[in-house]
Amino acid sequence: MSEMGEDAVLSGEEGGEEEEEEEAHPYGAQEDEKVEVCHLTKETISRGLSLLCRTGNGLGHAFVKADLRDNGLNDIAAIASFTHLRFLDVSNNHLIDLSPLASLTQLLWLKVDKNAVECFKGQPLAQLTYLQWLSVAGNRLTDLGGLVGPSLESLNLTGNLIERVNGLQSGSLANLVTLELRGNKLDTTDGINLPNLRQLYLAQNVIKRLEGLEKLERLTTLHLRDNQLDTLDGLSPNMKCLQYLNVRNNVILDENDLQGLALVSKTLRALVLSDNPLVDTTDYRLSVLTLLPQLERLDKDPIPPEERIEARERMMALKEEEII
Repeated sequence: MSEMGEDAVLSGEEGGEEEEEEEAHPYGAQEDEKVEVCHLTKETISRGLSLLCRTGNGLGHAFVKADLRDNGLNDIAAIASFTHLRFLDVSNNHLIDLSPLASLTQLLWLKVDKNAVECFKGQPLAQLTYLQWLSVAGNRLTDLGGLVGPSLESLNLTGNLIERVNGLQSGSLANLVTLELRGNKLDTTDGINLPNLRQLYLAQNVIKRLEGLEKLERLTTLHLRDNQLDTLDGLSPNMKCLQYLNVRNNVILDENDLQGLALVSKTLRALVLSDNPLVDTTDYRLSVLTLLPQLERLDKDPIPPEERIEARERMMALKEEEII
């Protein structure tokens, strides 16, 4: 489990402006394949154990990491007795049922990527009260009902089949800071009621409408690349911390469709608009700076002084026209 250093696994996988250059996500709901599957054995678990630590009560020692990737597993019932585990990777298997994990109450970090999980029915993770980092990317999730994580700070659901996110409520995920929902089937941002959320990644969906964003008062990063937005209506003045917005490769055609930016003008510092139709047909940079005089970067490029001066002059001219 060499790639899962203890510091790394707790730090999560947050992104920033560099996200605008990302390629298509590597995950996706996989077609059924005829493969040999097997049950988990204690021998297999033993081969994957590492990181010997003192147990929680201080009276003994136990291995707290297990790497069970790529074992063709369709059943992990045998893991239930390894109650001292803190870091567990069961990616690249054929798991549907996560209920055996309920007894692993010391888990801090859990990766279940590229399996066949369809739902969180029965709240299989509800007992994992210390879990801080969870990735269920590349599975077959269609909804998030039953997902509970009282201490969860980072959640990756990239590459599933999720159409609605009504299960994401502050009561069940009160401490969530980073949410990855790239490459699903969302057509709206509505349903994300997580007031403590800081980073939200929604690239490569089919989002046509910005809705419900007024609930995300602490959000600093909103990533919406490769969707179907034709307007930025839906941004809210309640988003008082938003600093980075990426709407690259949407279908924004007209300068009037940018008016929603004015509602976040006090805090927004970086905006990515490239690969939208208006970039090729309008003087969009001047329009953006008129709406966002505090902006520092537009499409990766710092705002040059002369461009800022020109935008300021345009603003003054518009005000004079209003007076007349």
